[in-house]
Amino acid sequence: MPYTKEERGLLNNFAPETKTYQAEPPTKGQIRNYLIWGTGALILVGGLLFIAFSASNVS
Repeated sequence: MPYTKEERGLLNNFAPETKTYQAEPPTKGQIRNYLIWGTGALILVGGLLFIAFSASNVS
């Protein structure tokens, strides 16, 4: 594990630095998939909320 030594003789352990990289923008296919999954998630959550409110209002 890499460490540095101060002038007083103390050792400091640091986490190794990871390599950084530039993120690439999503492709058209990835954007389409994000929209499909997002729409599906909204439909699912909306359906669950509808069922929860319908079941709770039954007297």
